[in-house]
Amino acid sequence: MELSGIGLAGCGRMGQPMLAALRDAGFDAVGFDVRAPQSYGEFAAAMSDDVARFAAHLKILISVVRDIEQTEALLFDTQALAAAAPGLRSIIICSTLSPRYLQTLKGRLPSHINLVDAPMSGASIAARERRLSFMMGGEEADLTALRPLFEAMGTSFHTMGPFAAGMTAKVLNNLLAVSSTAMTRLVLDWADELGLDEKSLLALIDKSSGRNWFASGFEDIEFARDGHAPDNTIGILEKDISSALDAAPRGADSALPNAVIEALRKLKPRL
Repeated sequence: MELSGIGLAGCGRMGQPMLAALRDAGFDAVGFDVRAPQSYGEFAAAMSDDVARFAAHLKILISVVRDIEQTEALLFDTQALAAAAPGLRSIIICSTLSPRYLQTLKGRLPSHINLVDAPMSGASIAARERRLSFMMGGEEADLTALRPLFEAMGTSFHTMGPFAAGMTAKVLNNLLAVSSTAMTRLVLDWADELGLDEKSLLALIDKSSGRNWFASGFEDIEFARDGHAPDNTIGILEKDISSALDAAPRGADSALPNAVIEALRKLKPRL
């Protein structure tokens, strides 16, 4: 597979540094977003909000859009790249979506388009530092051919099985990660009330049995102090748990995941 005609759709806090990593590695990657290119500063030359121009370039599409609604718009509705990009041969889904939804895509796309799912972990700091972790699903030959793209953006690669297996692994991993997020924020709020210093407590947690990714990276994770809002990262975490619930086995106990959603919804900004 020739690694050319690369397009990355959804150039937000994750997509923008991923695009930069691909271009720095020498790939002819261009970005697409509904926001005007001039809003991207130094990235403006590599960006477009012109669907026709983006589609004409496209052979490999990396989708980092927010959710199912935006994925539908990108592939079938507003941008309709599945039909509008005549050279499109591979789609890499990096957004965190419901694995059940992902399975429906195969029957809706032309047979000549290969599908790979490669959701990532690490937050935007890992995207900026080119050390994302990818959880991948798809045909082995496709994953092998596309590997140089992942290596430009990350350092950890986990092949989980056929298409949608990577997404299944991601939503289960996120269920644990978001649980740590909610509980760490609760612990810090309690610590305030009990008179403990935040930095001292976080240093203790990092070296003790309560250690988790959110507490250890608290000073670097850009959303660590945010409250809940539908359009911010905490809101996206709520969406990620909903994706995990959608993938849950029949009859699974969902009490704890639903409790985590409620805890996220109650988060206030931490000053």
